Amino acid sequence: MTTFHHTKSISEVHQFFGIKPPAHPLITIIREWPGVEFDFTNIKMTSDLYIIGCKGGTGSLRYGRNTYDFEEGTMVFTSPKQAITIDRVDEHSSYAGWTILFHPNLIRKSELGRTINEYAFFEYAVHEALHVSEKEKQILSDFVGHIEIEINQNIDKHSQELIITNVQSILKYCQRFYDRQFFTRTNLNKDYVMRFEQYLEEYFSSENLTEKGLPTVAECGEALNMSAGYLSDVLKAETGRSAKDHIHDCIIERAKTLLLGSNTSVSEIAFGLGFEYPQHFTKLFKAKTGFNPSDYRRSN
Repeated sequence: MTTFHHTKSISEVHQFFGIKPPAHPLITIIREWPGVEFDFTNIKMTSDLYIIGCKGGTGSLRYGRNTYDFEEGTMVFTSPKQAITIDRVDEHSSYAGWTILFHPNLIRKSELGRTINEYAFFEYAVHEALHVSEKEKQILSDFVGHIEIEINQNIDKHSQELIITNVQSILKYCQRFYDRQFFTRTNLNKDYVMRFEQYLEEYFSSENLTEKGLPTVAECGEALNMSAGYLSDVLKAETGRSAKDHIHDCIIERAKTLLLGSNTSVSEIAFGLGFEYPQHFTKLFKAKTGFNPSDYRRSN
């Protein structure tokens, strides 16, 4: 039976791993994770913290249904409440690299507090991790070094702003590096696009619409074995449109065919396309075409 081990604060992380008390109550940087006498079998680790890790060494993490083996120069990101399972820890392994852990209270009053949800990679699965080059890793390590300096010197009125600025810089560079990764994997991404379009075609041609309703981005991602955020970002990189845009376009094209090729009422068409309420269909159709469904039928 799976049980959960939840960590609420930076101090609790240090206590759990036997590390000396943190220098700052809301953020810490761990360069090497010490061994700990703890049976991780059937344990899911959750926390109230954001975690940014540039990992090396041996071992594995499981996020969702997917396992990721640590490799040098690979980065993972988790946000509060996400569950991670440590499948194995090699007794003599050394987890070189660095990990930043920070509490949301660190950034609540800052610009980063308002924009951190825009960094979709915090919702990616572990197998969608970022792989950075030596040059990219050095850029990020420089910012980590700046944060360490601020954490370990006497805290003054500038400390928090400078710490947050460097965390934000790390995230902005990681966004750039992810965009690079999408670009260099364009052939693989095109395959994802084709599989996604095929999935939508099969979904809309099946009984799923009437039985389950409209497909969500999360359901589409699960069908393709990827997170919703990663699927949307792959599609944006390849087509300029999000997964939700693709789903809506598919709905509108089928609606146009039904409106012009049958005498079925607008309400029946809406229900047949998976809408619980016809007015929601009418609102979407007008937003996408500039016409409400009845006007579109009459004008064509």
